[in-house]
Amino acid sequence: MKPSTNIQPADRLGLVSEYYFSRKLKEIAQRNAAGEDIISLAIGSPDMPPSPETVQTLCREAQRSDAHGYQPTAGTNELREAMADWYKRTFNVELDAKTEIQPLIGSKEGILHVTLAFANVGDKVLVPNPGYPTYTSLTRLLGCEVINYDLLEQNDYQPDFEQLEQMNLEGVKLMWTNYPNMPTGANAQMQTYERIVDFAKRHNIVVVNDNPYSLILNEQPLSILQIPEAKNHCIEFNSMSKSHNMPGWRVGMLASNSTFVNWVLKVKSNIDSGTFRALQIAAAQAYRNSAEWHRHANIEIYRERREIAEQIMTTLGCTFNKKQVGMFLWGRIPDTYADGEALTERVLNEAHVFLTPGFIFGSNGQRNVRISLCAKKEKMQEALKRIQEMPK
Repeated sequence: MKPSTNIQPADRLGLVSEYYFSRKLKEIAQRNAAGEDIISLAIGSPDMPPSPETVQTLCREAQRSDAHGYQPTAGTNELREAMADWYKRTFNVELDAKTEIQPLIGSKEGILHVTLAFANVGDKVLVPNPGYPTYTSLTRLLGCEVINYDLLEQNDYQPDFEQLEQMNLEGVKLMWTNYPNMPTGANAQMQTYERIVDFAKRHNIVVVNDNPYSLILNEQPLSILQIPEAKNHCIEFNSMSKSHNMPGWRVGMLASNSTFVNWVLKVKSNIDSGTFRALQIAAAQAYRNSAEWHRHANIEIYRERREIAEQIMTTLGCTFNKKQVGMFLWGRIPDTYADGEALTERVLNEAHVFLTPGFIFGSNGQRNVRISLCAKKEKMQEALKRIQEMPK
């Protein structure tokens, strides 16, 4: 039933469209229901389970009679301490567990809360192109102006600081960065982090570095907080979704100086009441996963799948940088296609394989496609076979 024609949605809904995957997955579900058997290599949702110790801890803690009440928005001491210890072991970054860490219900929530905490309506926000679509959509929903900065293949998808310095930065409050980069797979570089921190300091801009892919197919994980004075000007997000096989658990974090963390907490405490305690205790256990578990239950599996993804790219005539890290493979399409969507729609209709067109990440992704590694090896091999059998 439709509402009265006199009722209209808020104007802000006109600034965004339904998230591409939300819309496209409805189509895929309908086609699968009709018997098409479409293989999805589009979504970045890890399909492996968390460590057994993590699941066992959740089950044990959930059975406690005193574990079901409201929790502090700031998170449990156990979780914050586990996050601080993990940052020390992984990046050699010292964080005060009490004041410099804020657990999040995932990075999307963090993008919302940080923007609310730092940007007024009408303020400007620097957003990478290509980049995670939520940086753009939430910025617009909150009444801020998106200012894109280019990430180009010839620069290894690192920011062009000469371009940034020539831009009109008046009114810019926030800058989003994301390394290892999604969707391009470009790795973090200490030189880039040093220049970002210097840029933030000189222009009085808060930089938020989104860092959930640092442990995926990456031999040298880096954090922007390794740069001296970074905490004074930067916030870093991290997530358990990718590195710990826990996307549906919705556990992430941000780290920064105590003042910035307190401002975000002020916003967050007015929106939610804290995550289920048993889930937080189990997440703390997951941060103690052994290097052996991470290698066998995560990295080795992604490495096998990555080899198949590279074969798919090659079969489609796409070119790609083999040095990419993370859980996706980003490729440039052949000149024979008008754009990335022309290729992905052909693959969907002829091979019944769903790939991601690069345009959803910004105009600089128009001639690219992305393959997710979040499908079983057998499914990826079947997808490769179908694509190889497509008419030339």
